[in-house]
Amino acid sequence: MKSLFNGRQARQYRDPLALRAYTSRLLGQNPSLVLHGGGNTSVKAQIKNLLGETIDVLYVKGSGWDLATIEPQGFAPVRMNALSKMARLKNISDAQMVKEQRAAMTDPYAPNPSVEAILHAIIPFRFVDHTHADAVVAVTNTPQGRRSIDKIYGNKVIVIPYVMPGFLLAKKVYEMTRNIDWRRYEGMVLMHHGIFSFHDEAQESYERMIRLVSKAERFIARCGQKKKIHLSGTSAPQQKNNLLDLAKLRKTVSKASGKALIARWNESPKASAFSRWPKIKSIATRGPLTPDHVIRTKPIPVVLSSTIDQDIQSFSSQYDQYFKRFANGHLTRLDLAPRWAVWPGHGIVCFGETFKDARITEDIAEHTMEAIIWAESLGGWKALPAKDIFDVEYWELEQVKLKGKKSRPLDGKIALVTGAASGIGKACAQGLAAQGALVGALDIDRRVETLFAGKEIKGITCDLTKDKDIASAIETIVRQWGGIDIVVSNAGIFPVSAALQNVDEKVWQKSLDINLTGHQKLIKAIIPYLQEGIDPTIIIMASKNVPAPGPGAAAYSVAKAGLTQLGRLAALELAQWGIRVNMIHPNQVFDTAIWSPNVLKERAKHYKMSVTEYKTNNLLKTEIKSTDVAQLVCALAGNIFAKTTGAQIPLDGGNERVI
Repeated sequence: MKSLFNGRQARQYRDPLALRAYTSRLLGQNPSLVLHGGGNTSVKAQIKNLLGETIDVLYVKGSGWDLATIEPQGFAPVRMNALSKMARLKNISDAQMVKEQRAAMTDPYAPNPSVEAILHAIIPFRFVDHTHADAVVAVTNTPQGRRSIDKIYGNKVIVIPYVMPGFLLAKKVYEMTRNIDWRRYEGMVLMHHGIFSFHDEAQESYERMIRLVSKAERFIARCGQKKKIHLSGTSAPQQKNNLLDLAKLRKTVSKASGKALIARWNESPKASAFSRWPKIKSIATRGPLTPDHVIRTKPIPVVLSSTIDQDIQSFSSQYDQYFKRFANGHLTRLDLAPRWAVWPGHGIVCFGETFKDARITEDIAEHTMEAIIWAESLGGWKALPAKDIFDVEYWELEQVKLKGKKSRPLDGKIALVTGAASGIGKACAQGLAAQGALVGALDIDRRVETLFAGKEIKGITCDLTKDKDIASAIETIVRQWGGIDIVVSNAGIFPVSAALQNVDEKVWQKSLDINLTGHQKLIKAIIPYLQEGIDPTIIIMASKNVPAPGPGAAAYSVAKAGLTQLGRLAALELAQWGIRVNMIHPNQVFDTAIWSPNVLKERAKHYKMSVTEYKTNNLLKTEIKSTDVAQLVCALAGNIFAKTTGAQIPLDGGNERVI
């Protein structure tokens, strides 16, 4: 492990708190030290209050901040005298500790202090760094963990047996270190938890952490060679059936969870090889890398067999028994679903209500796999007892978070939107994503890939007249997020107006190919995945021209009428699998690519209207925008219309001919 400290960069941070934030980010940038909000750092300083009094404060990492991106405002200033007094208390609940720490802050607008603030205050150095370094925790998660730590560090670190984080840990450290000479030590190892370094200079505290962790890494490399674990196997090309199994797995896990979850399939060579380990059933289910991870991963993953339904049912039953065995008082049981799965021969699959949740679980699972391999090479992987894991998973502070957690209407849902590069399709993709869905945005225009290049909306070039393009787009979405629940079949063209006797045969056929057959091809290809979807729905963008056609638009109106009939038939046939199919008939949606200012002006002039009058030419005298269509699409995809199928809904401000 290399130090990332840059003296030139550090010199610009003259304030100790700014320097603290800088070295904290150096730690946070290394995922083998800190993962997603884990770890914490602090700096002790003096400030003057309004009365001119000097106050000793501890600036400690605040709740909700990540060391990888933390800024000075991410640290909570807490009065040192209050923390020191709390350390001497015989007992206090963690909830009360959080309350008292909050009351001792000098800035009421700062985030809540870390639950380890008291522990940071006890350590008599200006800068304190704490990480959950993979190498250190892996060494402690072995039968000879304590002996190995002594071999690595000798008498240069204080070793603390595992104690649950919070007040109990702070109290334990306080009692064990009251009469020691801290200057003799470079750090402190918390068994099964992590490692601390400290010094009065920020650079030295940071680089001590690097040196201490590097020693553990070298120990693993040296001693692990005697019993090196070789995992063979590479990621093989996966067939369509594997993707359908992935969708089925996601659906089954979501059902056990009681809410929609996405599924991140990691089929890397390392994950694939790990999943093929002959002893994987035993080795993967001994517990998490650190107790902190249980909040994201549950105590263990599920190891899949050929019967996914039974695997998840068995996991749920065992988790319920685990809860009942250790629960006391009025605890709220978490859902019964796993948060990651080992899929033998295929890799691992990680679940989450949002992309971020699933990605965090995936990161933790990847580091857990590495640590397990290290620990096995050192004599065996041995996690903490289940009771210790339970105590962290059902920590009173975590129970409070459950009550305040808010979800968006479509969190965990996965959508596919066609014609998404502009107009209605673009608005639908953005609207669905805003409500929590992950969206595959399809369009024949390649610019869709740069327009939607984020983690929650993925632009995919697709020609809906080509079966191969459709299959590829569907597989891309399923492989990335685990399935498909919502289909917005929107892509279409508006041919040049012409009377029936003047309709060009090629124009007629192109309208049928895109406005009708393309939708049929998509629906046919996606049915197997919707069968494994969560509250699956198809929303078809039809047209006012279906109930009220106008002269000169035969190629368009006939294709849209056929599309509506296709939707009606789909509603009849797909209801047996719970797939809803509804149609929207928009009219006069002018904020789309085909309605340029010049076209609008000419059409308004033709009807002897102003542009404003033309745009609001309906009974309600209101303008219909793409975002209005998107809002209706989101409603149709959600719970409001959960029991509606086969409907045709006008979105036109009221049209006399339709009514």
